[in-house]
Amino acid sequence: MRALVEKLLRLRLARYMAASAAGTVIDLSGFLLLLAAGAPAVASSVASYCLGMVLHWVISSRFAFADRLAGPGLARGGQQALFALSALAGLAVTAGVVGAFEHGGADPRIGKLLAMALSFACVFLIRLTWVFRAR
Repeated sequence: MRALVEKLLRLRLARYMAASAAGTVIDLSGFLLLLAAGAPAVASSVASYCLGMVLHWVISSRFAFADRLAGPGLARGGQQALFALSALAGLAVTAGVVGAFEHGGADPRIGKLLAMALSFACVFLIRLTWVFRAR
């Protein structure tokens, strides 16, 4: 039984990674475009993260956690609110790390890469255990 649970978790993690990769492409592309346009690094990071989050919800709820998606109505709205709150945790990590790199005189693009890894781990655990918890 434990082997089956571990296999399912790995498959879910793989699906979540695909959703995250799609969101990351939007996030990182938007971040680089906004930086190139002269926008401040932290604001660019926050705006691009929000765009990636919207795509991430669509893919996560339909692909990675489809079996745990709440039904239409209030239940789904609550789940979407929890998803957004979990994204705020990732956003806080992202803004904090990028801001620290920028404040320290380091390249904010390197900070963004580190923030992406830290944010991924944090947010996946929150979404697995709270947002899309087994009912």
